[in-house]
Amino acid sequence: MKVVGVQKRMMGGRQSQRYVELSLKSVNDIFQFMDFFYKNWPDDVKVSNRYVTYVPVGVPWTWTLFAILSNSVGTYQSIATLAYRSEEEIVDEVLHQVLSAIQNAPSNRKKICTLYIDKLCRDKNISAAARLLRSLRDKHIDLSSHAYNLLLVAAGEENDIDLLSQIFKDLLVSCESIHSASYLSFAKAFAKTSDSGVLLRVVGEVSELIFQRNVAVVNRIIFAFANCGQVDKALMLFDHLKTLKCKPDLVTYNTVLGILGRASRVDEMLHKFASMKEANIVPDIVSYNTLLNSLRKAGRLDLSLVFFREMGEKGIEPDLRTYTALIECSGRLGQLEESLRLFGEMKRRGIQPSIYVYRSLIHFSKKMGKLELAMNISEEMNACLANLVGPKDFKKKYR
Repeated sequence: MKVVGVQKRMMGGRQSQRYVELSLKSVNDIFQFMDFFYKNWPDDVKVSNRYVTYVPVGVPWTWTLFAILSNSVGTYQSIATLAYRSEEEIVDEVLHQVLSAIQNAPSNRKKICTLYIDKLCRDKNISAAARLLRSLRDKHIDLSSHAYNLLLVAAGEENDIDLLSQIFKDLLVSCESIHSASYLSFAKAFAKTSDSGVLLRVVGEVSELIFQRNVAVVNRIIFAFANCGQVDKALMLFDHLKTLKCKPDLVTYNTVLGILGRASRVDEMLHKFASMKEANIVPDIVSYNTLLNSLRKAGRLDLSLVFFREMGEKGIEPDLRTYTALIECSGRLGQLEESLRLFGEMKRRGIQPSIYVYRSLIHFSKKMGKLELAMNISEEMNACLANLVGPKDFKKKYR
């Protein structure tokens, strides 16, 4: 794909408009343009033969892609002409267009399918888009998870929970790898409803549908609900697991501990941790670090040290996150000596301190009036700065 030229034309005495002439010689050129278009095109556009022109807002940009696609890979009947036909006729016609486009560009079949589904969703023809998706799937045409997510978002915006649920179940059956965005789109749709029975029914159906991996899927659903601010619904789903054939596992409990910790519901978090052990699920380093980090925020050094000792008794080796939580917790409570003791213990274990730990110790030392100590720690930090875990790689290395 290349830009052949840019020129201006007068439109019947009106203000001149810019035209960009493109050389689209292959199907790959088309999809390169489409990718560029999705990411970079600043305004609505209009196509005339080989020309693309900037026009005032009002012309939906997706028509451009269809026009280019039709001019380059085959005949195309605008979806706009289908507006007064039945949904079944629309789906049949669009399906024919999709299959024709795929025949001309088989390597781009997923992009083609996604493009048409996106167009129908943007036209608020969501039911037709869903039928098109199922028709393509019935013909064993692979669809991207992005195509499903477009439908999930559209169904959620229309508050069509039944359609949303069906699409989500189709996605789980059809795609092995599902992006977290799809789980989030599913969860967001339930923010508008207070009918918990519908949600529990859908999750129960999901659990039955994908029995071999139901716990992993429900774990991600729980996390998605919490991630979009629906903490109570996430916890309700956790409690609902007891009535399903899939039982909570270590990941489930760690997810719930994190949810409660981030919500500053420390007592509930401790209760869930106790029930976890009662269910014979052995806590791991993630479980303990989640507890310690939440207790750090609550200023509960006493409990932090209790769980730290419990880790040692169970043979769980502390890591950088463990010591970071303990050092910050003790320092915030004015127990600088305890922070320094933990800092020394961490280094003796061969755990490289992060830049955050050094900065915390410098801050706590200055706060306690230990300026010389703060200077010594600062010099030590600067001496090994190149080897420290910093802001750019902390999450990548330790998430």
